[in-house]
Amino acid sequence: MVGRHGVRQFRSAWFDGPAYITQCPIMPGHSFLYNFTIANQRGTLFWHAHINWMRSTVHGPIIIRPKKRYGYPFPKPSKEIPIVLSEWWNSDTEAVINEAMQTGGGPNVSDAYTINGYPGSMYNCSNTDMFKIKVKQGHTYLLRIINAALNGDLFLRIAGHNLTVVEVDASYTKPFEGNTILIAPGQTMNVLFTADQALGTYALAVRAYTSAGPKVPFDSSTAMAMVEYEGSSKSFTPVMPVLPAYNDTYLADSFSASLRSLNSAGSPALVPKNIDRHLLFTVGMAVKPCPGQGNCQGPAGGRFASSMNNISFVFPKTALLQSFFVPQASSYKIVNGSGSTAKFHTDFPDQPTMMFDFTGSSQPTNLAPKEGTRLSWIPFNASVEIVLQDTSILGTENHPIHLHGYNFFVVGYGVGNFDNKTDPQRFNLVDPPERNTIGVPKGGWIALRFRADNPGVWLMHCHLEIHTSWGLGMAFLVTNGVEEKDSLEPPPNYLPVC
Repeated sequence: MVGRHGVRQFRSAWFDGPAYITQCPIMPGHSFLYNFTIANQRGTLFWHAHINWMRSTVHGPIIIRPKKRYGYPFPKPSKEIPIVLSEWWNSDTEAVINEAMQTGGGPNVSDAYTINGYPGSMYNCSNTDMFKIKVKQGHTYLLRIINAALNGDLFLRIAGHNLTVVEVDASYTKPFEGNTILIAPGQTMNVLFTADQALGTYALAVRAYTSAGPKVPFDSSTAMAMVEYEGSSKSFTPVMPVLPAYNDTYLADSFSASLRSLNSAGSPALVPKNIDRHLLFTVGMAVKPCPGQGNCQGPAGGRFASSMNNISFVFPKTALLQSFFVPQASSYKIVNGSGSTAKFHTDFPDQPTMMFDFTGSSQPTNLAPKEGTRLSWIPFNASVEIVLQDTSILGTENHPIHLHGYNFFVVGYGVGNFDNKTDPQRFNLVDPPERNTIGVPKGGWIALRFRADNPGVWLMHCHLEIHTSWGLGMAFLVTNGVEEKDSLEPPPNYLPVC
């Protein structure tokens, strides 16, 4: 199963990719042809495997060029360079997650971060092998940056150079200049930099941003590439950047708050104004009891869990899209190829099942999440507002949430608990950033708006892969419209069978 992260798959949800959501898995020795059209999109996206933790190594860039008559809304760079940020694992990632799920504890972390496959010179195994960017003094370059890491928000900085963000998640932004970017797993970002320094070699460095607290293990390594000026002496000692602190939440929040849509005639910000569905989803960590009389390796002998609105998402044993859109399948009770039964319902709650002080220091003790495959039913073309609220049940944390099939506008954010009377008065409905993946602020909330104009079953989940494995996700069922052009195309006759 391979998903095109950020490609809207308009009317072609059959080819979206996530296992058990839009298709059954592709079995070993078999193949599956993804047949779809990319329309009204341009920019940097990426593809990756979408089952278990296979995307740790199965991923790559998607670059959609603008039509020649449009070009870029900024001066054409001298060169465009894809930068894929990922992780190096000495262990088999499938074994890592399987062990964590069996024990109920946290997984091992990656052994290094990589830049286009290379950890860089800080490791004995790669001190002579690293990615190098050759530049000419005075020229400007476009970096197409993709965070394909499983579990790491990443800071990136080039020593001595400023970076100008011009696009996020394949949507143009007002140019925003600084010396550091923050990019979450699942996000893409186009940045310009000008080779305006003295001849020499300058390090491009990447390391983690962690918001989960000092007791949560994370990969604290630093990956490096080199920016080499043409004409420089090989004897130059590379200039090293000073990277932010791992837990610099102020910088992380400030960076995200500085992004704005370009909102030009060619790239308008079509923000929904009149909302049909107001949704409030809590997101966060939890603990489930250890099965039987066992003693698991999570907090207090329990099992780690994650949830939205206190429901841990369970991936079914059959594909949800086929269940709802293939006429011969029942909407609620599907018998798969093995003869077992999968149950799922379109009753995902619009609001938390229990209201409490979401980000307070004292939390209810009866919040062990329920497990289920529950979807939220959305009529075609409805205008939807989702407020994603972090919780402090096991400590507050930034959660990068990705929505399949759609872009959304980030109209508001804040620290603490969302107030549905005062906070909407501060929403940006003019030029909010347009994204497909957004970090819910640590100990705060974020408000998103989109128009449900793409029928299908669409997964929304945390792009920290461990959180998805623990249940931090849900799915939307968006109905067909009245006309054929507003309805899902017929399924291919070669869909895999579960």
